[in-house]
Amino acid sequence: MSEAPIIDIDNRIRLLGTAHVASASVAAVKHHIEEFQPDVIAVELCQSRHQALAEDRRLDKEGLLKVIKEGKAPLVLIQSLLAAEQRRMGMDEDIQPGAELMAAVKEGEARELEVVLVDRDIQTTLRRAWKKMGLREKIRLLYSLLGEEEGEEDFDLEEMLADQDLLSTLLEEFRTISAGAGTVLIDERDEYIASGISVISPEKKVLAVLGAGHLQGVAKILKNDDIVDRRQELDTLTKKGPLAKSIPWLLPIAVFSLMAWLLYQGEREALFTAGAIWLASNAIAAALFCALAGGHPISVLVAALASPITSLNPMLAAGWFAGYAQMKLKEPTAEDLQEFIKLDSMKLFWTNRAGRVLLVTSLTNIGSMAGAWIAAPLIAAGL
Repeated sequence: MSEAPIIDIDNRIRLLGTAHVASASVAAVKHHIEEFQPDVIAVELCQSRHQALAEDRRLDKEGLLKVIKEGKAPLVLIQSLLAAEQRRMGMDEDIQPGAELMAAVKEGEARELEVVLVDRDIQTTLRRAWKKMGLREKIRLLYSLLGEEEGEEDFDLEEMLADQDLLSTLLEEFRTISAGAGTVLIDERDEYIASGISVISPEKKVLAVLGAGHLQGVAKILKNDDIVDRRQELDTLTKKGPLAKSIPWLLPIAVFSLMAWLLYQGEREALFTAGAIWLASNAIAAALFCALAGGHPISVLVAALASPITSLNPMLAAGWFAGYAQMKLKEPTAEDLQEFIKLDSMKLFWTNRAGRVLLVTSLTNIGSMAGAWIAAPLIAAGL
């Protein structure tokens, strides 16, 4: 009946690969529960994703403001970008992405089976991936995802289901942009999911429902008799040591030291020149990136004014101010927020007010960072 790919690890564990956008996957879940008769349903979901699907959660204005204040705009932006095509294709089939995972949960609960969520929290995954990426890689990532034209590529759902789901295809491309981020997004999750399945009681039959893109990786790990459960380690966000924490302050300290030295030496002309370079580089770069995000003229002005100051204080970010200004000037409506959650078009990042707030916040931050590092060698060359 079902063409969905399966791998039987042994007579106790069956892995069912699904395409998160294919309606056939929902039927496949029910079919294999009936055929395999498991005691436990293991699902590729974390608690937060499960709640979002179960509650049909929507972004609201308070949540958007919280995202800006907590500096989570890049994480939300990337998460939205990764899901964009998947969401669009899911809605083309009149089925929401993740429906087959919720079908597995609901079917298991209806049959009074044990349901286990075996994926790592999505925010932890994205934060670990983001930390692995340098400034150049972050810019390349945004350019790669935002630069794709709609309708460039057609996807065969049957072929995708037999091979790997679209989200995993997108994630696999991360390796060409950032090998470290690719490891976090793919390999670490494979290990995390496999570990979650392996610790289930050996006396119980397990049907694991996961994206087809994770099927081979998880199966390879489960077939290893010496699985080490590293989930606690993989849940940890690496804390910066004293040296790493001091690095963001090196540039501000260098700038302040230079200004103080020039003032002490009475080099007023050089002092004014250095100050002008710092102000211009930061202001122009932040304003340019804010404008590229489609920011309101006042948001662009806020970005230009904030960047020279926030670049001297790693505790602040120009994007927070520009994003907040954008939100207040072009406040998203309830319809904007609901439409953005669907994200069935990349154009929504510019045409949707909620998407534009996130884009303004993220790109202004990148522009501000670039401006600060451009200013430093220019100042040094001018002395």
